[in-house]
Amino acid sequence: MGRFRSSDGVTLSYLDEGQGRLIVLVHGYTAPAAAWALTSDALVASGYRVVAFDRRGHGESESPAFGARMARHGRDIGDLLEHLDVNDATLVGASMGGNTVWAYLDQFGSDRVRAVVVAEQTPKMLNSPDWPYGFYGYNASNAGTFFADGAPATGQGRDRAKSQPGRDRLTERLGHPLAFADPTAPEMIRLLTDHALQDWRDVVARVERPVLMIAARQSQHWPCEHAEAAIAGNPFGRAVIIEDCGHTIDFDQPDRFHEVLFDFLRDTS
Repeated sequence: MGRFRSSDGVTLSYLDEGQGRLIVLVHGYTAPAAAWALTSDALVASGYRVVAFDRRGHGESESPAFGARMARHGRDIGDLLEHLDVNDATLVGASMGGNTVWAYLDQFGSDRVRAVVVAEQTPKMLNSPDWPYGFYGYNASNAGTFFADGAPATGQGRDRAKSQPGRDRLTERLGHPLAFADPTAPEMIRLLTDHALQDWRDVVARVERPVLMIAARQSQHWPCEHAEAAIAGNPFGRAVIIEDCGHTIDFDQPDRFHEVLFDFLRDTS
């Protein structure tokens, strides 16, 4: 387990395995870096170096009472890449991790980045007349309270019980169940609320690096059409929808997710 100090003095952790082209994996809300174990294994076996990053408040990283906002989480990726002294990273973010990548690019640009992959994350959570691809049921009328108690069930998408075989596969690989952060902790609610209010569409549109948006056909959170809509104005972008799949792509369809990811990595080699 590697560790470094962020620019605001927080100790952050990461897993670093393999050799070759660098892939940085950024997990979703409350998940640890260990959630990427199956993907890390596949990448390392194929000759990549993989850094799976524990964002602040998650996994083995420190959990301060400050910095629970997307801008700061984006800066933490900047601090990580500076610590690693790399200038050619492919950033892969899942769920909130995807918008953490946009937060990084918004502040630092793409000088240290070769390509970007965002899996199952709309760039704008708030539904509006010009963006019907946000979190189901979340709009201007309830923006102040919708996530006050965490992410609510939407009644949409794939039955979550179908994700259990994938979770079991990961538990077997790790030797124990994943340890998630407490979603009811005050700093977690602040982070989720801030995340939900952001709009990264302009960042997606202007990044001059290859971008892959991956969406789940049966996401429980938002319409899969968000992926195509997000990259519509970016000539470097492409979108893929994974069938028979809910929000947790790496649990529902890990093999198909890896197939799509590896195709993109080969195209950007």
